[in-house]
Amino acid sequence: MYRFSNTVIGFLNLFTLLASIPIIGAGLWMARSSTTCESFLQTPLLVIGFVILIISLAGFIGACFHVAWALWVYLLVMLLLIGALMGLTVFGFVVTSQGGGQIVEGRTYKEYHLNDYSSWLRKRVKDPHYWMAIRNCILGSKTCATIVTWTPFEYLTRDLTPIQSGCCKPPTSCNYASTMLAQDPDCYVWNNAPTMLCYECDSCKAGVLEDVRRDWHKLSVLNIVMLVLLIGIYSIGCCAFQNTKRAETDYPYGPNRMSKIRPRWDFYWWRWLNDRRHQIY
Repeated sequence: MYRFSNTVIGFLNLFTLLASIPIIGAGLWMARSSTTCESFLQTPLLVIGFVILIISLAGFIGACFHVAWALWVYLLVMLLLIGALMGLTVFGFVVTSQGGGQIVEGRTYKEYHLNDYSSWLRKRVKDPHYWMAIRNCILGSKTCATIVTWTPFEYLTRDLTPIQSGCCKPPTSCNYASTMLAQDPDCYVWNNAPTMLCYECDSCKAGVLEDVRRDWHKLSVLNIVMLVLLIGIYSIGCCAFQNTKRAETDYPYGPNRMSKIRPRWDFYWWRWLNDRRHQIY
């Protein structure tokens, strides 16, 4: 039981060490790809993969080889990682608490408005450089390729994703038969050209933010699960660190060194007993 926590933390870190390899590989593979969508994910994947690799390596070495300083680094980085993950989870829930779309009468899909989302998300998506990258991503994915060929009946009966609803068609409220009525500004931005459509509309930006909001909620749930797991591993790591420090106190020359010294003392003790036996007889 004395080394149980060291064994557990060693196996856990060996597992996470092996798990980091495909994550890093996926990030490197995306770095070679020319599509804009995949380039959004390559940096986070590489950062996460290398952080997990370094932490797992330090924890594995510290627990299995009784290296106190490696376990100390491991616990310090783990503590920072837990704090960062907590902050990211809270921030995610705050910035994605708004939005959700509005029901359109007589339609299966919803429509999305930019003002319904948090100011931080709106500022992010209004950045021209950032939006150009997203726009190219949507164009490359051909999300609107099938939507533009739908019949009016299909628009009434089929559902749309947030991006399809905001980027591939004009707002439902638009009335192009009358030019005298005040309409949504997006109605004037809409263009039938396949490379234009409503990609510059606020509704398109809102559709993207709705996708981000949904994905972020899923990620926040995963973050909570990861936090519970990391806190459990951190607790076991603290026990392993205490065991390693205790081992250094009990065996100042290291357990391997003492195992080599003991046989020499046994040899001298046995030799002394033999000498005494000869003296008696």
